[in-house]
Amino acid sequence: MLRDQELLATIESQEVKDGELAFWWLGQLSVLVKTSKHILVFDPYLAPSPMRNFPPPLAPEMITNADYIFGSHDHGDHIDRNTLPGMMSASPKARTVCSKVAARSVVAMGIDEARIVALDEGDVYEEDGLRITPVAVAHELLDHDPELGYPYLSFVVETDGVTICHTGDACLYDGYIKKLSGFDIDVIFLPINGRDAGRYSHNVMGNMTYQEAVDVVGALRPRLAVPGHYDLFTSNTADPFPFAGYLRAKYPDLKCWIGEHAETVFLSK
Repeated sequence: MLRDQELLATIESQEVKDGELAFWWLGQLSVLVKTSKHILVFDPYLAPSPMRNFPPPLAPEMITNADYIFGSHDHGDHIDRNTLPGMMSASPKARTVCSKVAARSVVAMGIDEARIVALDEGDVYEEDGLRITPVAVAHELLDHDPELGYPYLSFVVETDGVTICHTGDACLYDGYIKKLSGFDIDVIFLPINGRDAGRYSHNVMGNMTYQEAVDVVGALRPRLAVPGHYDLFTSNTADPFPFAGYLRAKYPDLKCWIGEHAETVFLSK
C-alpha cells in the first residue's frame, strides 16, 4: 500500500482531463477523487487507532490541495474529529460539505462557518463548475430533524464532465433509487457490510447487504461500482467478492472495482 509522500506524489502526478477521473480508496468509505480541476475527498477517516485493521495511508495535514471535503453523516468514521480540522487547516481553499444536522458538530470543531456548505435534500449547490445534489438516505432508519432536515445524506457531484455518487452509509427505503435514477453516474461508492441484530444492539448502525448494493448498481447502471465499508474494523467487516460475483451473475454488463487501499484507479470515457 502506498503511503505518505509516495502516495501524495502519485496523486499529484496523475494526469486527468475533462471527462476523466482518478480515485484512491483510503479504506472504509474514505475516497479521494481527482477530476481535471478538483480534488474531492469523501468521508475521510484518517485517525490512527488500535482498532483499525491497517494504518491510515495519509495524515490529515498532508492533504494540502483539497477543494471539497464531504461528510455524509456525523459518525466518527465519516466526519472524524481527528481528521477534518487538520485537513481544513492544511487545505486553506477547501470547503466542508455536510448535512445541516452535522454542521453543528463541524462548527464545534472550530471550523469557520463560512467554509461549511450545509445542505439538505432538496438543496442544490453550484459553484466553480461543480454541482452537488444531496439525497436523503436511511442508516438503519430514515431519521429526520424537523428543523434541520435529514442527518444522513448521499451526495451526487457533477463536475468536469463526470458524475460521482457517494452514498455514505446507506440502507434502502422506498423512493431512494428513484431519487438517484435521473443521474448518469460514472462511479458509485457504496457500502456492502449489511446489518444484523448483534451490531444494532451494540449501537453499530447497519448498511445495505451486498445483494441490496448489487441491485442499487443494477438500477442505476454506473460505469463503475466500488464497494466499501467492509475492511476497517474486525467487528464490522464483510467479504467483497460475493458482491462482485452476484453483480457478474445478475448484471454481467456492469463493472466493479475491488482492489488495494491507495491504489490508483483511472476512469476515462
